[in-house]
Amino acid sequence: QAQLSQALNGVSDKAKEAKEFLVQLKNLLQQIQENGLDYEACLVAQCDALVDALTRQKAKLLTKVTKEREHKLKVVWDQINHCTLKLRQSTGLMEYCLEVIKENDPSGFLQISDALIKRVQVSQEQWVKGALEPKVSAEFDLTLDSEPLLQSIHQLDFIQMKFPVSVPPVPLLQLEKCCTRNNSVTLAWRMPPLSHNPVEGYILELDDGDGGQFREVYVGKETLCTIDGLHFNSTYNARVKAFNSSGVGPYSKTVILQTSDVAWFTFDPSSAHRDIVLSNDNQTATCNSYDDRVVLGTAAFSKGVHYWELHVDRYDNHPDPAFGIARINVVKDIMLGKDDKAWAMYVDNNRSWFMHCNSHTNR
Repeated sequence: QAQLSQALNGVSDKAKEAKEFLVQLKNLLQQIQENGLDYEACLVAQCDALVDALTRQKAKLLTKVTKEREHKLKVVWDQINHCTLKLRQSTGLMEYCLEVIKENDPSGFLQISDALIKRVQVSQEQWVKGALEPKVSAEFDLTLDSEPLLQSIHQLDFIQMKFPVSVPPVPLLQLEKCCTRNNSVTLAWRMPPLSHNPVEGYILELDDGDGGQFREVYVGKETLCTIDGLHFNSTYNARVKAFNSSGVGPYSKTVILQTSDVAWFTFDPSSAHRDIVLSNDNQTATCNSYDDRVVLGTAAFSKGVHYWELHVDRYDNHPDPAFGIARINVVKDIMLGKDDKAWAMYVDNNRSWFMHCNSHTNR
């Protein structure tokens, strides 16, 4: 029995390892599927980029051919117009000379013969050598050397090699997942699918919302981060970079995020004293205790002027309702405004007070 029990323990350990190995293999299946899709998408994107580059280059080359054609056509048309004009002039002069030659009056002929001979000589000199030859040829002296590119395309293949460890590449911000809510921003990013360098963590930086310097707001391995407590109605610039044992990689592109103009918030159940009951989608707070109880809102303010309204449905004179702003660590079982963590206005039957650090001001 002892031997069998011992043997079973060994088998049990192996079975446990086998189950863990199966889980590992199933995770590997999912990773292979995801990586395969990423590699396919990257391959398509790379090939599409080559096609786009070739298309743009084709357009440039076609533009060169068009310019060459238009140049040749213009030269030929200019020659046609020039030759037509000279031919018309020469033909007119010839017809006039033939009519003069028919003149029977010798004295009349002699009066115009010298000038006419000079005109004919000038007209003949205008037909200089090459004037009756085309200035351009019909052939295009353009030869596209596409053979090296064709060879490169035929040799296009994957490189199977081990890459040395270097700094991570530029992270890619997932803009469709980046968003704002009230005065908080959420950013998401990922690494390029064909990245071979390991990543140990990320550094997320945010400016001050007023065009100031960037500051680190997150350092860790997660690729999703939410930053709370920012300024309302402000524009923030965010960027992220990755790091490993070799150093810190380059920054991503900067994404611009605009916080809300107006804060929409409700009461926060996690901040409420246990005697307070929330209802109406956490927009109504009810408390039957005769002791002071505090509940906070879901939005945090950092600066600015803010306005909101509260409606008192029922008030039984004790304790006095108090409203105001408070830090997150305000005491929840004393009246708002009695410690240094809150500034409050409270009302009784016929008057209101402002209170901070248990001191009354501005009745």
